[in-house]
Amino acid sequence: MKLPRRNFLHLTAGAAALPILPRFAWAEAYPSRPVRIIVGYPPGGSADVVARLIGQQLSDRLGQSFVVENRTGAGTNIATEVVVNSAPDGYTLLVVDASPAINTTLYHNLSFSFFRDIAPVACVMSVPLFMVVNPAVPAKTVPEFIAYAKGNPRKVNMASNGNGGLLHLAGELFKMMTGVDLVHVPYRGAQPALTDLISGQVQVMFAASTVEYIKTGKVRALAVTTPTRSEVLPEVPSLSEFVPGYDAAAWIGVSAPKNTPLEIIDKLNNEINAALTDRKLKLRLADLGSSVAGGSAADYGRRLEEEAKKWGKVIRAANIKAE
Repeated sequence: MKLPRRNFLHLTAGAAALPILPRFAWAEAYPSRPVRIIVGYPPGGSADVVARLIGQQLSDRLGQSFVVENRTGAGTNIATEVVVNSAPDGYTLLVVDASPAINTTLYHNLSFSFFRDIAPVACVMSVPLFMVVNPAVPAKTVPEFIAYAKGNPRKVNMASNGNGGLLHLAGELFKMMTGVDLVHVPYRGAQPALTDLISGQVQVMFAASTVEYIKTGKVRALAVTTPTRSEVLPEVPSLSEFVPGYDAAAWIGVSAPKNTPLEIIDKLNNEINAALTDRKLKLRLADLGSSVAGGSAADYGRRLEEEAKKWGKVIRAANIKAE
C-alpha cells in the first residue's frame, strides 16, 4: 500500500525524532541511581579531597549518592582506564588533575587515548604548589637557594610523589630555568616524600597541601609556584618574582567517558559551577591553599590541552621516562 507523500514525510519525521526524546528525558531524570567518582590517588590527597567535597555537593543538589572510589596505580592510568571502559551514561566520572594530560607524553603504550576517550566536564579548582625546604637548609629565599644549590651540585635532594608526576615536573622546570643540579628522589606518594623532607632525608620539594606544615614550621616555604601569591599565605612570594615566567599548578576537575550525552555533561557542569559558589566549600578549598575555578566544559578541555603541551616539552627536554 502506498502512503500519500504528506503522511510519509510526517511518519519519517516522527521516527527521526524518537531517539532524541528519550535522551532529553534521560538527562532530565539523571541521576536515577548512585554515581561513581573514580580517583587515581589514595585517600587524603588533593584530588581525593576534591572528589569527596564535590561528591557531597552533587549528592545534596541532585538527590543521589556520588560515591568516591580510589583506583591507584600507574600514575593514574588505572583510574583513567576504568572510566574510559565505562558506559558513557554519566554514572562513572573521573576526577582529573594534570597527570592524565602529562601521561599522553610520558606513556607510549596505553590502551586508551586520553583526549580521544575522555570528555571534560568542569574544572573545580586550581591548587598552587609550594617550593618548600627542610628548615636545616640554610637558604631563606629563592635566590639564596639557587646559590646554595649551585655551590653544592648533585648534593641537594629533591623529593617528589613519583617519577613523571606534576611535582617532579615542577622541580624539573625549576632546574631548567635556573640551571641548578638537584638529585631527584621519587617516592610512592606525596606523604612519604613530605615525611622524609621534614626529617631531613631530602632537602627540597615542590608540593601541594603543605599549608599546615608551613604554618607549624615543619617546612620552610621559599615560594608559591603560581604567578600570583596565595591568599592563604600572602607573605610567601611567587616563584616568578625571582624566576620570570615560572608557572606550575595542579588544576583539578571532573571528566566523563567520551560520548556521554551533552545534556548530562551540561547538567553536571551547571551543578558543579553552582556548588563552587557555596561559601563553606570555598572556605574548605581555601584551607587547602586552593582557589575555585569553574567555567565551561570547553574551558576545562582547553586547560587540559595546554597542560599536556607544556609538560610534554619538559618531559622531552629532561628525557624523563615512565617507571
